Amino acid sequence: MFGYRSNEPKVRLVTERMVVRLAYERDGYRLADYYSENKDFLKPWEPTRDSSHFNPSSWNNRLQLMSELHRQGNAFHFLLLDSQENEVMGVANFSNVLRGAFHACYLGYSLGEKWQGQGLMYEALVQSIRYMQQHQGIHRIMANYMPHNIRSGDLLARLGFEREGYAKQYLQIDGQWRDHVLTALTYEKWKSLKS
Repeated sequence: MFGYRSNEPKVRLVTERMVVRLAYERDGYRLADYYSENKDFLKPWEPTRDSSHFNPSSWNNRLQLMSELHRQGNAFHFLLLDSQENEVMGVANFSNVLRGAFHACYLGYSLGEKWQGQGLMYEALVQSIRYMQQHQGIHRIMANYMPHNIRSGDLLARLGFEREGYAKQYLQIDGQWRDHVLTALTYEKWKSLKS
């Protein structure tokens, strides 16, 4: 309530061309701008979005939930920001974090249209994956992509993800059930993080 959350992780990764940090409750305008600016570009790759997804005030509840998930260690929603942290260039979300005998999560990401083809997502994911492996103790990161999304498949392969399967009608994307290629990256140097 007073802007102070003692147990919320403050993760801020600096790369050569950007800042990759967890989304905070004050990021509503930035996220609404990102999704509004890229509405048509992202439409074929994402679930159907209602109009609230493009409104800053509607992000308040979403960001509160994200912050709670960050505190619980159940998800990590990263923003890819320009070096001044003014503009969202993309997002990288590590969700459905499971511990116990699994130590795994799912990775989803998007990059704004004007930032395509510059290697920015690779740059951001190298750092954020390293954080998830070394600081969150994640052994297995799963990422899935539609077969016709060659760029995403190439990105994941470059990061070391290996193809593990093919799922028919896996996710509802842009209003239609879409097949996905299933991939995963395992951390060979994994060791349990002791509290």
